[in-house]
Amino acid sequence: MNTPPAVEDLLRECAPRVLGVLVRHHGRFDACEDAVQEALLAAVTAWPRDGVPDNPTGWLVTAAGRKLTDHWRSENARRRREDIVAAHTELLAPRTVDTDDTLELFFLCCHPDLSTPSQIALTLRAVGGLTTAQIAAAFLVPEATMAQRISRAKSRLRGEAFPRGGDPARLGAVLHVLYLIFTEGHTATSGPDLNRADLTTEAIRLTRLVHKLLPDDGEVTGLLALMLLTESRRAARTTADGAMVPLAEQDRALWDRAAIAEGVELVTDTLSRAPLGPYQLQSAIAAIHAEAASTESTDWAQVLVLYDILDRIAPNPMVTVNRAVAVAQVSGPRAGLAVLDSLAGDKRVEGHHRLAAVRAHLLELEGDRDAARDAYRLAARGTLSLPERRYLETRAERVGH
Repeated sequence: MNTPPAVEDLLRECAPRVLGVLVRHHGRFDACEDAVQEALLAAVTAWPRDGVPDNPTGWLVTAAGRKLTDHWRSENARRRREDIVAAHTELLAPRTVDTDDTLELFFLCCHPDLSTPSQIALTLRAVGGLTTAQIAAAFLVPEATMAQRISRAKSRLRGEAFPRGGDPARLGAVLHVLYLIFTEGHTATSGPDLNRADLTTEAIRLTRLVHKLLPDDGEVTGLLALMLLTESRRAARTTADGAMVPLAEQDRALWDRAAIAEGVELVTDTLSRAPLGPYQLQSAIAAIHAEAASTESTDWAQVLVLYDILDRIAPNPMVTVNRAVAVAQVSGPRAGLAVLDSLAGDKRVEGHHRLAAVRAHLLELEGDRDAARDAYRLAARGTLSLPERRYLETRAERVGH
């Protein structure tokens, strides 16, 4: 049976709230998540046939609560626990669900004892509503492998309650997970496609959800703005046959102006009132690129100032690599190469294809064609992304002639 898109969207919207209600009452993440999945399957069958209920979240809470009761009874739980669960089930069948524990669910999925891959997988499953097969396909691993990863993560959270007060200390982990999901979709680390629109779309949807819950947090707003501004270029980043198109060569008429307008408005607002953070700075840089008519007309001096600030408050070798590009635009390729040289011996970035690709580009601008060709080839060997590899190989051929 094909689920109508409107019903599918509604189920995805309701799922984290339903799971949040159950986990708050029972604290058994693994059992509650399984019960919610069963309730969603029941809704897929019932709602297209009988119509969407007036209170879809309440319907799902009731169905999931019953599944949970049935599950525990099937384990031959003691009668006293059955009575407690039955009583809880009555509590879990309200006509309305007034609380929204989605943010707490984010925090729980980003438990510090879980690895980053497990945090990502669990967030996409529990909050995003993606199936195990979809998550496995997104990260190019067998479904059985992803199922084991999710199962281990759920088992680790068995008995864990929601972090008290949402545990603001975990907000950074939540944003980092969302950023990683988006980044993987924006430029897939491997495979035949440069973009994974399913992942970028889901990352933006989930970040909108966090922003709705925390509208005054500057970094949440900055991350949403960064995603929108970056995603606005998707249609121009590849040709019809999937070949990669670099920023300087993109047809800017293809950029999504609505997404740019929203992103610029968000970052402008948050920079005026919230403490400065890395995501806000990155979104401000993306806004400058989005509003420029061309690479040549980009305000590179302002971009460099923002990268200088970003490099001070959140030093990272990839920030330095990107800063080198801005330095080259302002002070020439030799100055940019000097910035890259400062990364010599940094194990975090040594051998990364992005470092080699930027070095190749700057060497080409400097006029050192032989060194540029070798650097392009080195970069091509270092990436598992087929579009990136083909682009870098093509650049190596061009610069060699």
